[in-house]
Amino acid sequence: MKSKVVIITGASSGIGEATAKLLASQGAKIVLAARREERLQALQNEIKEKGGEAVYHITDVTSRKQVDSLAKLALDKYGKIDVIINNAGLMPQSPLNELKVDEWERMIDVNIKGVLYGIAAVLPVMRAQKSGHIITVSSVAGHLVHPAGAIYSATKYAVRILMEGLRQEEALDGTHIRCTTISPGAVATELLNTITTKGLKDSFEDLYQRLAIKPEAIASSIAFAIEQPDDVALNEIIIRPTMQQ
Repeated sequence: MKSKVVIITGASSGIGEATAKLLASQGAKIVLAARREERLQALQNEIKEKGGEAVYHITDVTSRKQVDSLAKLALDKYGKIDVIINNAGLMPQSPLNELKVDEWERMIDVNIKGVLYGIAAVLPVMRAQKSGHIITVSSVAGHLVHPAGAIYSATKYAVRILMEGLRQEEALDGTHIRCTTISPGAVATELLNTITTKGLKDSFEDLYQRLAIKPEAIASSIAFAIEQPDDVALNEIIIRPTMQQ
């Protein structure tokens, strides 16, 4: 991990924040990305106070220009990009018949296009380097669907397919780029804040209060994937609370 340059989107809270702290403590140089500057500043300061190294870039992953600028910052500052963690995501849940089309479009923009923009920003760099690691946070919802979760599951299933296609292409071209998809179950993050259907939000909050694991558990799995030898790729990891059905 030491001296690896790692970009993390959605770094201002939850899995992104926990991963940034862990990887920085292990010697990685962290490039933090999120929309909330005050959170990014606080996290950067905390990492530096503990002897780590971090910079940040205010980034909305739905803007390709901003994601490209994020990658440019990493290159300008450190001269390489070893890892990108596409972590930014939204989880508004609602039955399709409620026609919350704005929420559907926002999920597609963040959960799918945001990942594609992240891949597009780093792939030319990694191919030129003949090395790199692209990690994307999907969800157990990308393996199954439940009522009110059709659009969210569709975005997370899409992410898994995109990552598998990328893996196959880069293996065929011999670029030594590793691809990992992380599919968490219930994790104590801010995801539930995006649910606007009240009764549904209440039921999710009850479930998460009973079962949700800490984001540090996901961070540890991400670190484990990165730490594997260069010729070893952990392509898919599913992580659930022990008691989650």
